Amino acid sequence: MPTIYLAGPDVFWPNAVELGAAKKQCCQQYGFEGLFPLDNTLDLSSLSPYQAGLAIYHANIALMDRCDLVIANMTPFRGPSMDVGTAFEMGYITALNKPVWGYSLDGRLYSDRVEGIETDADGFTIEAFNMIDNLMMVGALNQQGGLLAEERENTLDNHLYVFDQLLQQIHKSR
Repeated sequence: MPTIYLAGPDVFWPNAVELGAAKKQCCQQYGFEGLFPLDNTLDLSSLSPYQAGLAIYHANIALMDRCDLVIANMTPFRGPSMDVGTAFEMGYITALNKPVWGYSLDGRLYSDRVEGIETDADGFTIEAFNMIDNLMMVGALNQQGGLLAEERENTLDNHLYVFDQLLQQIHKSR
């Protein structure tokens, strides 16, 4: 059964375990095994926060090494762009030459989410390539995977709906 690493800021949701379980259930319906970062059973109690962070990093790398492809939740998180950890995971998987698929509940262009102007308040250029996020992230999706972006409220039900739509596309492409 092909495995999918479920990347995204979902681990920070108040109901992260519920969301991860629901996404894994969706994966099973299409013949995939979902690997959610919280599947790692780590005893972090004796570790410093820094050591705990590194333990989580290594455990997530091990999950990504096992997967056949990644689905990344690219919905903007704590700003106009996607979660930086998810961006790393997409880059890591791309370097392993594995397919990366992504979805976002915000289909607006990145340049429109930032400020809709050519430079920011500090004079730095804003990316304007008609892409929903940084060109490197969209490039990773175009290499071997794909993207599904829809304008929807950032709710659990909407994430699961768009996630399911993306799984259908992946299933058909195999």
